Amino acid sequence: MSMRLEQVTFIRADRLLVGPIDAELAAVPLSVILGPNGAGKSLLLRLCHGLLKPTAGRVYCTLRQAMIFQKPVLLRRTVAANVGFALALSGIRWRDRKNRVEQALSMTGLLSKARQPAHSLSGGEQQLLALARAWATSPEILLMDEPTASLDPAATDAVERLVCQLSENGTRIVMTTHDLAQARRIAHQILFLHHGKLLEQSPATLFFREPGTQEAHAFVDGVLNW
Repeated sequence: MSMRLEQVTFIRADRLLVGPIDAELAAVPLSVILGPNGAGKSLLLRLCHGLLKPTAGRVYCTLRQAMIFQKPVLLRRTVAANVGFALALSGIRWRDRKNRVEQALSMTGLLSKARQPAHSLSGGEQQLLALARAWATSPEILLMDEPTASLDPAATDAVERLVCQLSENGTRIVMTTHDLAQARRIAHQILFLHHGKLLEQSPATLFFREPGTQEAHAFVDGVLNW
């Protein structure tokens, strides 16, 4: 179960922003796309999900996908209705939605807030709701763009624990971050991006023990910012 990129390239205003990239994503339970700010991580994830069309190359994937953004995109509805709406779009029958909504909210600890407006939740709770909504649709691959970048440590921990739980239960996770500590905690595989180029793709333990490029080594040592 994976997503394959072949010579994926993205150019905007005559500027090469990503690529060309050859890679296999979601080959392990939890892949982290790591790199400094401006490396092209978010662009690459949007290319993978089809939100942007590559200038050249192709993304091959026939698996069900969902994507979560750094700032959750929530409807002006209740917590439960946000999940239910996603299920309706996925073609889930009305009679089956209630149980799926309850399961998703129970998993994320939000069941007691099911009738509250989604926008009344804290930032961490909104990200958990985004996860609940995505999980309820049974994605085989879940793409996550810096999901904890604006969260406090407690909320970050809650999101990370849920992400690891999802990956352990069979959902392949592909997540971007510039947070080295987070990548060390949760990643099985690292894809290191710098200036839109994929410089390394290796098991996380190997990447942090022995980075294969000067740029990756400098990033791990905390001296590469751009």
